[in-house]
Amino acid sequence: MTVEQIQQRQDSIRSNAQQMLEMAKESPVDFWHNVVQSMLVFGMKVLAALILFAIGMWLIDLVKRGLKRVFARRKTEPTIASFISSFISISLTVLLVIISVGTLGVDTTSLAALLAAGGMAIGMALSGTVQNFAGGLMLLAFKPFKAGDVIETQGVMGKVVEVNITATKILTMDNRVVILPNGALSNGTINNYNGRPIRRVDWEVSVSYGVDAAACKEAILAIINSDERVLQADTDMQALYKELNITAYQLSTVNYRMDAIPAPFVALKSLNSSDITFVVRAWVRAANYWDVFFTMQERFYTELPPQGFTFAYPHVDVSMYKEMAVAK
Repeated sequence: MTVEQIQQRQDSIRSNAQQMLEMAKESPVDFWHNVVQSMLVFGMKVLAALILFAIGMWLIDLVKRGLKRVFARRKTEPTIASFISSFISISLTVLLVIISVGTLGVDTTSLAALLAAGGMAIGMALSGTVQNFAGGLMLLAFKPFKAGDVIETQGVMGKVVEVNITATKILTMDNRVVILPNGALSNGTINNYNGRPIRRVDWEVSVSYGVDAAACKEAILAIINSDERVLQADTDMQALYKELNITAYQLSTVNYRMDAIPAPFVALKSLNSSDITFVVRAWVRAANYWDVFFTMQERFYTELPPQGFTFAYPHVDVSMYKEMAVAK
């Protein structure tokens, strides 16, 4: 509103006040009649605004409960459901307030302009928070991880315990809670260890030179195949996905579905200066990854040497020759 408009409105108010004073002096009965009539009209407007506001709040609550039922039926992630419900509730409440104020006869154009100006000022003051808010929207939309996943990002590794609209809380392996802003998180590299329900476990087993390579491979495969948690090539994929509660939508996602499990694999990887190295690969459920990894490490160490497959270590063989002089 410009200075001239403010001045005009002040002049109008002053003129109306003078007219009311003159009416009160000339005809007090008509004056009080007009006052009572104006109060009744204004009271009716207030009553209408209150009724409209009450009905609006009831409808907003009805919408929130309807959304809650829809999210529960579709098993929507709680973080997304909470954000959408809050956003819709706040937006509808602001709209209801503007409509209710308009019912009283107040010019809502100025109110809308005030809200817009205030929103812009707050946005400029909280630019970092707005960036984190936008990052939270990106994370909620594309879902690179969810609560319960183990991720590695921004130099932090741990389990995601909460994803809200501005920050993500991660519980590290040593029981620390790290809060990462969503702005940096959405623009950085995220390594999600639980991004797929099935993962491949890799080991490297180094043994001494001179061992029977074929027999060593068979021994390693026997150890791997003896663990029921290791998936085999004949695994029923439909039953496995049903067990893991994988939805049809997830199975339709690119690179999410596996039509078959590769069989456990062992091969001679490298010939080193002091040993030879076998690479070992097997597929397991993501939840069993670390248990299988550490179990197999220990079994390789304890079960291979008794079978004649000793582990190598850096060493140097020194041979000494004694030259004997032959007397002539």
